Amino acid sequence: MIIGAIEAGGTKFVCGIGSENGEILDRISFPTQEPEETTARAAAYFADKNIEALGVGSFGPLDLDPQSPTYGHVTTTPKPGWANYDLLGHLKKTLNVPAGFDTDVNAAAFGEARWGAAQGLDSCIYYTVGTGIGVGVYTGGQLVHGLVHPEGGHVLMRRHQDDKFEGACPYHGDCLEGMAAGPAIAKRWGQGGDSLPEDHPAWEMEAHYLAEAITSAILLLSPKKVILGGGVMHQNQLFPLIREKVFRNLNGYVASSVLDDLDSYIVPPGLGDNAGLAGSLALGIQALTDKT
Repeated sequence: MIIGAIEAGGTKFVCGIGSENGEILDRISFPTQEPEETTARAAAYFADKNIEALGVGSFGPLDLDPQSPTYGHVTTTPKPGWANYDLLGHLKKTLNVPAGFDTDVNAAAFGEARWGAAQGLDSCIYYTVGTGIGVGVYTGGQLVHGLVHPEGGHVLMRRHQDDKFEGACPYHGDCLEGMAAGPAIAKRWGQGGDSLPEDHPAWEMEAHYLAEAITSAILLLSPKKVILGGGVMHQNQLFPLIREKVFRNLNGYVASSVLDDLDSYIVPPGLGDNAGLAGSLALGIQALTDKT
């Protein structure tokens, strides 16, 4: 069985094929340009691959309601040319196979639940911390949708006591993304995170905001695993700082033995940088299963 997968990012598209066991057999990546050009390039990659289904994990916001006339569309994105674009429709029309569709972070959460750090669990939450912050939620063995889909990168939090930065989110200012995504780090400190030393005060402040969000997620959703991916989380010194702050925030209130070992509860992706593409593969497998 050959399944197609697309991790459709705002900066680049990653296309690949894989097996029903989650093994990635081939991949390519290319810049995200005008929508017609980008989807045509993706479709051309799959043209000779004989895929049986396709999974797409995309940047958003997205319309994920199958009953909606704009199901499969990218909706209010500020990315030029992509607002209200029928991404799924164009791909399905060209490739003519069953297709699964979700946010890129929901796809990553799905991949981690199926083959990664949350394998065997019926719930997890996945944060990607990079150019933006996205949150995917998997609970009760299902990806969470609702009015739209989780937008946990825009939750509001308590500010760090030493932080005077106004925030970088064009919608909300000092939401999680506005305070802790890569561009916020660069704007606050005058240089990107990659050039800051491990003991720079930026990382203690970064850990504060991520721990605030994770604490709220634990109290609201009670996930059995918290997974932190994305470029900013390549700063491995963040993990112990975040775990310590979450422990302090919870203050013994949540009575679970799992929280006695935060090293194995708040973790990097088990699938590494493959989480998004493998998750899209899982969406394709699910679409094929649903068809039969």
